[in-house]
Amino acid sequence: MGAVAVVTGAGSGLGRCLAVSLAADKNALVLVGRRARRLDATREQCVEAGAAPDDVLAVPADLSDPGAAARVVALARERFSGIDMLVNNAGLARFGPLEDVGIETFVQLFMTNVAGPAALIREAAPLLRDARGSVVNVGSIGGLLAVPDRAFYGASKAALHHLTRSLARELAPEIRVNAVLPGAIDTEMYEDLGLDESATRRLREEMIRTTPLGRMGRPEDVVPWIRMLLGPAGSWMTGTLLVVDGGRSC
Repeated sequence: MGAVAVVTGAGSGLGRCLAVSLAADKNALVLVGRRARRLDATREQCVEAGAAPDDVLAVPADLSDPGAAARVVALARERFSGIDMLVNNAGLARFGPLEDVGIETFVQLFMTNVAGPAALIREAAPLLRDARGSVVNVGSIGGLLAVPDRAFYGASKAALHHLTRSLARELAPEIRVNAVLPGAIDTEMYEDLGLDESATRRLREEMIRTTPLGRMGRPEDVVPWIRMLLGPAGSWMTGTLLVVDGGRSC
């Protein structure tokens, strides 16, 4: 068994792609997500990639719920005795004009995109400190760009970026904390934005049109950069906000 990695949002998209990549290198995995069936599918793919069945633990959890982060860390400690790497990939996106998006959506975005990662880092910190471990938060260029109809989402990601940089100083030198900031990545998230089919199609077209490299990204475009930040190549990097966006934020 290699290192022990906790990956949130592991049931699909970028989280699943990352988990399978880590499994191929014989790392142990704690897979966290809200949908048990999707987590089980990711677990199967991790075992097919080369991980031992006992080295992949699926934990259905919504990290915005009180006590969920503590439960995830307790299960990781019980199964693997420690945590070397933590990737806060779980996220929520909701778009819409200010007048149409209720304050409850604002709260939901911050609970998922900021409070959940903060709680998990807090609970995992003792184990990460013992391992001189690494945290990677998955932010977004939405936290850099000022875009109409996406103010609440952008604010939540900007808060995650600030959390990353602040905790990088607070937890150094034992724990490194970095973030990747992807652009538009073609995952299932685009079917769950609160938009109708026509609006979703127009959004995809806009993302492609405004990206200099002329396409949406794929999970495999981002995974190597997360792994770089987690591993030895990133050993002198902390507090970094690494943009991977096909040039869209230029």
